Amino acid sequence: MKNLSILGSTGSIGCNALNIIEKFPEQFSITALAAGKNTTLLAAQIKQFNPELAVVFDETCARALKEQLPVGSRTEVLQGEEGYCVAAACANVDLTLISVVGAAGLKPTLAAIEAGNHIALANKETLVMAGEIVIGRAVEKGIQILPVDSEHSAIFQCLRGHRKHDLDRILLTASGGPFLNRPQEEFADISIDDALQHPNWKMGKKITVDSATLMNKGLEVLEAKHLFDVSQDMIEVVIHPQSIIHSMVAYTDGSILAQLGIPDMKAAIAYALSYPRRLALGQPLPDFSGAEALTFQKPDLEKFPCLALAFDAGEVGGTLPAVLNAANEMSVHAFLAEMIAFNDIPRVIAETMEKHSVCTNPDLDEIFAADRWAREHSEGLISRLRD
Repeated sequence: MKNLSILGSTGSIGCNALNIIEKFPEQFSITALAAGKNTTLLAAQIKQFNPELAVVFDETCARALKEQLPVGSRTEVLQGEEGYCVAAACANVDLTLISVVGAAGLKPTLAAIEAGNHIALANKETLVMAGEIVIGRAVEKGIQILPVDSEHSAIFQCLRGHRKHDLDRILLTASGGPFLNRPQEEFADISIDDALQHPNWKMGKKITVDSATLMNKGLEVLEAKHLFDVSQDMIEVVIHPQSIIHSMVAYTDGSILAQLGIPDMKAAIAYALSYPRRLALGQPLPDFSGAEALTFQKPDLEKFPCLALAFDAGEVGGTLPAVLNAANEMSVHAFLAEMIAFNDIPRVIAETMEKHSVCTNPDLDEIFAADRWAREHSEGLISRLRD
């Protein structure tokens, strides 16, 4: 029996994880669940899985959740950042799934490492902001970080059983999002509904917009660099619209290994939860006999400048990736709030990065300070664009 703590239980990854766990009750138990403001769904999850601890966004959400729990419920309710860290670091937990969105995942991830809990990581921003620190602490504590993103899970699987010395490069695939074939001159007219219509994947709003700008792929490049301990020039992004090949690894002898599957997160989530075993999910296989050709192309960095900005941030390093991430979070939020246009997203990020004085080899305090500065600076840019 593996005891789990799940942060982000009401999101797409969290819900998929709980659907998998429900099918294998003899293999998993839930110690803690943490969510944001969706107290109705969290209450239902608590009633089903009976965790020791539940965490929500703030005091208002905590009151609302307690009102929905049965009298005498054994589940303790906490709130806020401190509560998320407590959930991540629960005693007797074998694996903490971090699937919260954005920079909010960093402190709980560090708390889980400090507590000695292994991690299933679905929060790429943690490694984007502080990859060297997080991986360094995990190595010191003997903590395994298992990737949950389908692309990083694919790379992880293709690397198993092979020598690191033989690795030539990582081929990180991307669907290209909903605007792969849309003319760049039409980007100014892209609506929120347009941006949320991903052709292959069902995800939360923020990551769906990131996929539309290709920022998601840029963040994945930065995550992969730290997760697999490779230089950035060993990572190549390949547009693969069908999303059947989830990523590939090339070796020095010219061999390429690929991991394939339908565009669905369940297999990657299940592999992280059950590693090194595999669960019999009953997932359908791709229909190769009825499929058209699998196609590939290079990303257009002029059309999708967010990807280019992520490459730039990774090359400079220091606090610039944290600034990139914070500016992106702010600009995507502003776009979803109808405050700026779609093509203003890379504009806000680029201008924020240009104004930042990079700190090399930063500690955590300097990373958090850069994050705060970038959010304040981006907010000013967004206000001017809005006016």
